Amino acid sequence: MTTANEGQELTRIGPGTPMGQLMRHYWLPAMLSSELERDGPQVRLMLLGEKLVAFRDSAGRVGVLDQRCPHRCASLFLGRNEQGGLRCVYHGWKFDVAGNCLDMPSVPENQDFKHKVKAKAYPTVERAGLVWVYMGDLGGDLAGERAAPPPLPGFEVLDLPPDEINVSMMMRSCNWLQALEGEIDTAHFGYLHGGHVDPRDVPETDPFYFTITNRAPQYHVADAPWGTQYAGYRGAGPDTTYWRFANFLFPCWSQAPNGEFASHMHARAWVPIDDGHTMFVFIWWKKARSAQALPQPRFKDGTPIGGTGRGGIKMLPNTTDWLGRWRMAMNEDNDWGLDREAQRSNRIYSGIDGIHLQDQAITESMGPITDFAWEHLAPSDQMITRTRRRLLLAARALRDNGTPPPGAGQPEVYRGARSGYFLSQDQSAWHEVYARTLAQAVHP
Repeated sequence: MTTANEGQELTRIGPGTPMGQLMRHYWLPAMLSSELERDGPQVRLMLLGEKLVAFRDSAGRVGVLDQRCPHRCASLFLGRNEQGGLRCVYHGWKFDVAGNCLDMPSVPENQDFKHKVKAKAYPTVERAGLVWVYMGDLGGDLAGERAAPPPLPGFEVLDLPPDEINVSMMMRSCNWLQALEGEIDTAHFGYLHGGHVDPRDVPETDPFYFTITNRAPQYHVADAPWGTQYAGYRGAGPDTTYWRFANFLFPCWSQAPNGEFASHMHARAWVPIDDGHTMFVFIWWKKARSAQALPQPRFKDGTPIGGTGRGGIKMLPNTTDWLGRWRMAMNEDNDWGLDREAQRSNRIYSGIDGIHLQDQAITESMGPITDFAWEHLAPSDQMITRTRRRLLLAARALRDNGTPPPGAGQPEVYRGARSGYFLSQDQSAWHEVYARTLAQAVHP
């Protein structure tokens, strides 16, 4: 059972909180590079509970600054992005991407003190079509501080050519942890996504067949250098096992088993916007045989099992609000498009059309932050309890001893992580089956 105090530690990510400090030891994907243009309008950006503005200067460099001008705290969102910097429209003070004050036109020249003023700025880097932000303390003088930002996480997918990578973003109106936990809970698939399916109506060659034939998989769960890992497994005939491997990776990444293990290179971040909102950032290899490239599971007559999926892909136009980016049109205000007739007739088990939207509805329906006191966790929740424990111990070790959390400054640990499904007749221990299968996988 997760106590109330533990729940606070796990879910709060603002400055000074244990989990917030842990998150600030990693690069976080914050926005698409395409959202910013040279000398174009700046974008309001909420990240780890902080209100920021992002802009691209005349040279193409990206700046992410605290939204408050350090003069009188007017919002730099209202500023002018011009000639290599962001100029506050209140008194004309101008700042570059590193926060340096370039100009104080409202101050007499003999009283100018721009060399003493700096806007709060965070380091940025662009990779895989994303702007990444590092929000940790730099300097190296205090326990837990770094002298320079760490490397980006060493996901294999980040090494692929840009034209072979797809990136998408969607906001979720709930805490980052419950969004992530919805991803590492594999037991729900046979019900939420396939509870209406009779195994006799699905081709036995479809991997989904094994999920709905046995809706109560067994698990192996363990700590891993990158975080935690589970192996869900089911019998699939004589001496054959259907495996579904998945991972949690520090600080807020997951790898889902929704693709063929041999090629399923991807990374899914659940980036905390604030305590009650999360940005889902999905990076995947276009050539992988995964849910993004393959048709969703179907009945023998060709009908999609999870519904048409049309309800889950509608997006609202982006706005300039703090929470106005990458919002789904189906949300709590319209009951996520719930169709009671489809639910009653068992055409769609949940009555919600589309696998992603079904996941979104469930995690958002729990409220902004789950009250863990209401939970009654089961054996199928081993990955969730293991991951919470791993996060808590890492956050406390950082807070109490300055111990760097796993993967921070060690990008190579992420290279050992992959997820996906496969059939195997290998009767070895589960971690040996994983290692052998990974060695035989595609590694472009």
